[in-house]
Amino acid sequence: MKKILLVEDDPNLGLLLQDYLQIKGNFEVVLCADGEEGLKAFGKQAFDICILDVMMPKKDGFTLGKEIRKSDPNVPIIFATAKSMMEDKASAYDLGGDDYITKPFRIEELLLRINALLKRVSTVQTVQEEEPKQFEIGNYTFDYTTQLIHFKGAQQKLSTKEAELLRLLCLKKNSVLTREEALIHIWHDDNYFNGRSMDVFLSKLRKYLREDPKVEIINVHGKGYKLVVN
Repeated sequence: MKKILLVEDDPNLGLLLQDYLQIKGNFEVVLCADGEEGLKAFGKQAFDICILDVMMPKKDGFTLGKEIRKSDPNVPIIFATAKSMMEDKASAYDLGGDDYITKPFRIEELLLRINALLKRVSTVQTVQEEEPKQFEIGNYTFDYTTQLIHFKGAQQKLSTKEAELLRLLCLKKNSVLTREEALIHIWHDDNYFNGRSMDVFLSKLRKYLREDPKVEIINVHGKGYKLVVN
């Protein structure tokens, strides 16, 4: 039975979601009323997915998500909020969130998103088990498991999405990684907003790799990107 951490400060909504997901989804659901309580629960148990309300007392959902992501870079996170501004969505994805649902929402839709996300994570994990975990990029060494880039005794810690994007570029080193392929694989949607978010991550990766002149991430007009190593 998969276990969900549900952090929701509205007691009525929280209990409704907990009951529905346990009965209809066959999940074990641990319900917490605020971010501090949610962080304590995450530290004591292993969860398969986290659903975090954003607007909460004591510790908001974005802060909680950031702290969870530091502890576990891979656990799926869905943010739920009544706010729908683009900057809020950007914060959700920049913090390593995997999905974002805006209140009010249908409980059936949340269940569909949970199942779809867990299925994608399972598929990605199966594929990644068969792929290399360490990559040589010129004078850099990239360890996908630890999300670290090593260069001349120094190291750079990557975010989850930075590591995912660099891994895809490494797997297609000196070949084109299409924009659509990267967006679908990492963001699960190739819309304009996610494309802009990916551009930010690419800029960060270029900065991390700038010390070696033989390494370059180039734009391939109309197609995507290429990690070039001479």
